[in-house]
Amino acid sequence: MSLNRTELIAKIAERANLTKTDADAAINALQEVLVESLSAGEAVKITGLMSIERTERAARKGRNPRTGEEIEIPAGHGVKLSAGSALKKAVAK
Repeated sequence: MSLNRTELIAKIAERANLTKTDADAAINALQEVLVESLSAGEAVKITGLMSIERTERAARKGRNPRTGEEIEIPAGHGVKLSAGSALKKAVAK
């Protein structure tokens, strides 16, 4: 089972005593801040919940799964999310 965006907005609105519109605006703002910060190479840490950072991926060789031909995979970036202590405790229950 998973929680989709609409359900998440409804739960946040209920718990924080906000309208669904305000909860949606808060999620949009969080998304924008995360994207801007990670694009700039800044890590985002929410103590107890999670830490998100941009990672570097080196160039490497790979194989085309259809032909088996060796290809060059260029260097790039990824995202690493680490669970905080509160999140780890909640999942361990």
